[in-house]
Amino acid sequence: MFTFIPQLVIGTADLAAALLFMYGLWRMSSPVTAPSGIRVAGLGMLVAVFASFLYVFGVSAAARPHLPVNIGLAVIALAAGGGVAWWSGRRVAMTSMPQMVALYNGMGGGAAGAIAAVELFGNKAQGATQLVVTLIGALIGAVSLSGSLIAWAKLNGVIKKPLRVKGQQIFNAASMAATLAVGSYLVYAAHGVAEPWMTAPRLIELYFALALLCGVLMTLPIGGADMPVVISIYNAFTGLAVGLEGYVLQNPALMIAGMVVGAAGLLLTLLMAKAMNRSVANVLFTNFGAAPLHKQGAITGSLKPTAPGDAGIAMRYSSSVIIVPGYGLAVAQGQGKLYEFVKLLQTGGVSVKFAVHPVAGRMPGQMDVLLAEAGVPYDMIFQLEDINDEFASTDVALVIGANDVVNPAARTDKSSPIFGMPILNADRAKRVFVVKRGEGKGYAGIVNALFYADNCDMVYGDAQAVLIKMIEAVRGLGLPAVA
Repeated sequence: MFTFIPQLVIGTADLAAALLFMYGLWRMSSPVTAPSGIRVAGLGMLVAVFASFLYVFGVSAAARPHLPVNIGLAVIALAAGGGVAWWSGRRVAMTSMPQMVALYNGMGGGAAGAIAAVELFGNKAQGATQLVVTLIGALIGAVSLSGSLIAWAKLNGVIKKPLRVKGQQIFNAASMAATLAVGSYLVYAAHGVAEPWMTAPRLIELYFALALLCGVLMTLPIGGADMPVVISIYNAFTGLAVGLEGYVLQNPALMIAGMVVGAAGLLLTLLMAKAMNRSVANVLFTNFGAAPLHKQGAITGSLKPTAPGDAGIAMRYSSSVIIVPGYGLAVAQGQGKLYEFVKLLQTGGVSVKFAVHPVAGRMPGQMDVLLAEAGVPYDMIFQLEDINDEFASTDVALVIGANDVVNPAARTDKSSPIFGMPILNADRAKRVFVVKRGEGKGYAGIVNALFYADNCDMVYGDAQAVLIKMIEAVRGLGLPAVA
């Protein structure tokens, strides 16, 4: 009876945690309910963590002397991890959010890999099925860990360029084949089908080393433009690895949470791939992120610089404006000034909307979060498929720090690496203003034909500084102050 009650409580807590995870994720599907969804899912995680301490009632007599030390280590780990997460979460800048998400993805995969390592080194995975599932979870978790660390290095500027060499795909395939071969040999050796050519611990270490190498090799050739898809893929990997290790541990909360996160990550990956006009097979099994060598089609016209104040006044006297935010807005931390400018335009009777591309920024949803941080109402933010037809009837399109997602070459230049990618039709507005630091290219490494169009003017400078000048120019017209 003494052990039955804790087991009943653990089972109930696991079920409650799983339900909280699913309900929280469902609420995250809308920007309006996303904050409460995060809190609900966090509560589910808290329930699952505290329920795990009840396993002390079921340990063997031989392990009981170690309980005080192990519980103490667990409490220290929770306090340290929670403290670091709280501190870093409050301090991280919006421009560094993709790096933090990549690290957290990696930590989740690493945790799943660590669980697999304990099961393998402790010879706790009994039976062929359990051993195979443990090995698959270890592989996916290790790939997610090392791949996410490389993604962090790329996003943080530690690795500045994709590393691509001749025959890389063949070498990557060989590395994965070697990893699977070692894993298969472990299963055969554990069941006496094959004679071990080295000790089991050394085989397990070799397996993990090869799995970590696969994650590194998979991510090194990826270009910056593909980072949103990379983050999404590793999010799915982490969830899948956690779900598999939950099966090994017979923990319903881990199984359900892992599968839900994995499924959500997979769906997000499909959406990201569709937004870039690429199949998932192309993402996973080709030179991921590599733009084919091409000769860009001839671009006619010239760049036409204009002053921020003139652009601001032109928007004040228009009837409709659609704003396309990009990563440059996040870098400049100009979202607050942007919304201040928008409220000025609205005071003057201008209709203003925001158009967000699915892969704008360096992680899925970054622009939505950026605008929400500035207090932009959700009903002003529209996704590509909901607003694209409105550009043709819009007086002004204001592009701030975006490049490839508004490049008309995606529609017209078959030799372009972004040809076929759905873009925001900013070029079809009656007039376009592009706020940009300079004449640099986007992540795809190609010149944007929009910038040379007859209806486009370039406003050079830091986005926040440019917006301040726009605000000053519009206020100089004598409009009432914005609340």
